[in-house]
Amino acid sequence: MHASYVSDLLPAMLLLGAGAGLAFPVLMALAMRGVPQSDAGLASGLVNTTAQVGGALGLAVLATVSASRSNHLLHSGHPFFSALTDGYHLSFLIGAGLVVAAILVALTVLRPARAATHEPRLEPAYSEVR
Repeated sequence: MHASYVSDLLPAMLLLGAGAGLAFPVLMALAMRGVPQSDAGLASGLVNTTAQVGGALGLAVLATVSASRSNHLLHSGHPFFSALTDGYHLSFLIGAGLVVAAILVALTVLRPARAATHEPRLEPAYSEVR
């Protein structure tokens, strides 16, 4: 079994890069919405740290689940590639389930900002000298 980088990996890498490039600025804007300017640095650092730690922790858990499943199948007599594929399959299913759960939480928790009910007060562009 041989794989080609251009046909097998490059399309997925391009999609991941484009998706991350489009999603992360929007996610940062959502996370920073409503934060006072005096706390912007703290909030930005907290959001970035949470994203990094969450990704590392998620990857560690999914890799552990995948390895456990693969090892269990190997010890049960399944062929190596079949056991490895099944372990990855389980991790991808769990990851997809977590994405669906995150979308449901976002749809439930995030609400559009309410429009102002009063007319905005306009300041004069210049002051009259008397």
